[in-house]
Amino acid sequence: MDANHELEMLGFTKNEVKVYLTLLRIGRTLAGRLAKECRLERTSTYNALNRLINEGVVSYVIESRKKVFYAAEPEKIAELFKEKEARAELLVPIIKEMRKFEREKENILKFRGYAGIKTVFNDILNTCKEGDEYLIFGSENQLSKRLPEFAQIYVSRKDRKKLRARILLKETMKGSGRKMSKYTKVRFVSKNINSLVNLNVYGNKVSLFVWSETPEAVIIDNKDAADTFRSYFEFMWANAKQ
Repeated sequence: MDANHELEMLGFTKNEVKVYLTLLRIGRTLAGRLAKECRLERTSTYNALNRLINEGVVSYVIESRKKVFYAAEPEKIAELFKEKEARAELLVPIIKEMRKFEREKENILKFRGYAGIKTVFNDILNTCKEGDEYLIFGSENQLSKRLPEFAQIYVSRKDRKKLRARILLKETMKGSGRKMSKYTKVRFVSKNINSLVNLNVYGNKVSLFVWSETPEAVIIDNKDAADTFRSYFEFMWANAKQ
């Protein structure tokens, strides 16, 4: 695991990561030496320090009227995001209330790009209760290919909730070496069936993923639609090969 990459994935800029990791490496220091060690301009170094101080992962003390900076214990990174998660959880019901009227009017939501793809997969996790089952048509392992790190996190969260999944794959996917969760069952359909769109049925919702160059996804929040696709799935499942 690369610390630079992982910290950037958590939302820190390249300069902030460089400053933070350098402080961990060299210990307490003045801003001037820190800038040299990081090979950054003074202004860029101070900007990064200010953000890190605001986040609580860097602190300073005054010695001989000069600020001496040091990195907080690494555990502070995890604490920081636990605090953010707690704030986000408090914010969710407020935002839901604000969107309630709009959602009552609109039960088809469209998303574009990888951030949108993540939103829809997270909706599957948030909609399903522990032990629920959801159904998958036409998965070509695109999530693992396009977003490998997110895919690992998604599967881990799914398994923690003990969510069961049944997947219909093309015969050509047999023996592909794809590792399945213990909560997942797979059957195979004819290789002649096109599966350019990945479809998931969960709760009273259907989600569709179009894995084009810029991927797109749609959520249909409609019980009749979900029941209809479940019926199609069960017919195909009964006639699919194990």
